[in-house]
Amino acid sequence: MIDPSSNTVAYTVNLTSFDEDPRPPFRLVTGGVTPTHLAMVRKPLYHGAIDIHGASPSPDNSLIATTGRRTSNVYLIDTVNLRVIGNVPNGQAGETTNKERITTGLLVGREPHEPTFSRNGRELWVTVRGEDRIAIVDVMAAKSGAPTERASRGYLDTVNGPAQAWFSKDGKLAFIASQKSSQIEVLETNFGADGYSHPRRLKTVDIKAQDPRAFTPFLKTSPDGQEVWFSHKLADAISAWSADSELRSLVTVALGENSRPNHVEFVENARGKAVYASFARVDDGGPGNVASSHIAVIDRSAPAGSRKVVTQFFSMGREAHGLWTNPEGTRLYIAHEQDELPNTPNGGQTVCTAFDVSDPFKPQFIVQIPLGELALPSGKLRNKKSINLVYVRPGTTSQAG
Repeated sequence: MIDPSSNTVAYTVNLTSFDEDPRPPFRLVTGGVTPTHLAMVRKPLYHGAIDIHGASPSPDNSLIATTGRRTSNVYLIDTVNLRVIGNVPNGQAGETTNKERITTGLLVGREPHEPTFSRNGRELWVTVRGEDRIAIVDVMAAKSGAPTERASRGYLDTVNGPAQAWFSKDGKLAFIASQKSSQIEVLETNFGADGYSHPRRLKTVDIKAQDPRAFTPFLKTSPDGQEVWFSHKLADAISAWSADSELRSLVTVALGENSRPNHVEFVENARGKAVYASFARVDDGGPGNVASSHIAVIDRSAPAGSRKVVTQFFSMGREAHGLWTNPEGTRLYIAHEQDELPNTPNGGQTVCTAFDVSDPFKPQFIVQIPLGELALPSGKLRNKKSINLVYVRPGTTSQAG
């Protein structure tokens, strides 16, 4: 958790199961040795998260959902108390053990990628890209700590390799992107008076023209709800479509060879309307001659058919991934998938960077925020990768609400 008033890490939520027991097989550090990441998660009796990926805020910002890709589950984090829903007190807690035992979360299936809350906050939709379906979770049941069997509302078969679901502004439609097929699926959600969905497939749209390599990992609707934008990572492009049941193609924006776009974000304020796209590509020759990724800036006030990249800026980190703005649209935060190079100020750890985007077309770098380490009783676990980030103000409405 980064405090935006100081741009420093204020707290780190523990999703590991290390140090829940004082005996060596349960420890992170034994005999002064910290094992490699692979060896850590293969330790006997380890039952914590593996490969945390994706983050989504509930509409009221009271929860964050995140998936454990290799543990086939979803965790819910209480943003007020900074606690994982379902954790239990550790009966063996002492000076050298954690005070809580990590929950197993909600088991949803092989290779969950991104979770998304419905607009009314009653459901969580999780794309399970290893099983070609979406897990639909009852949020109220999950918040109560109910096991998967009671919190699950079932599964929805969908396109091959579903990467992410996102809802229209009114919540009546869901758009599904894929990382295995050049298709977008459009669903009618049919939320009832009880707040729960009864999805019906409306259409499947062929997007070979936009994504011939069939790898679209991310999508998001614009703040006005009129458009839905997709990143086509292996096609080095992003595209915009009408966010309605017709899903009409509006524009495809080429980003350059090997740009490998990850996420898109909308930066809108009194000085302009822009779409930002993060590049996974890392370029030499960044500020201070340190390798860095780029962020592309597209002018969204231009007619849809003539939109293009109007400028780029360095993300000030390696392999830019998640993007998120504050509610005022004046600050941008960027997550990075690779750690920083040796002999640089934050070498060996991943960073978040902050920019002043009061003028969306002239971003000003503020600070590089090292994401540091998780302090466990037996030692420190370095944060080596950051995939996504979300800006939350508990009690207010999130971008996803």
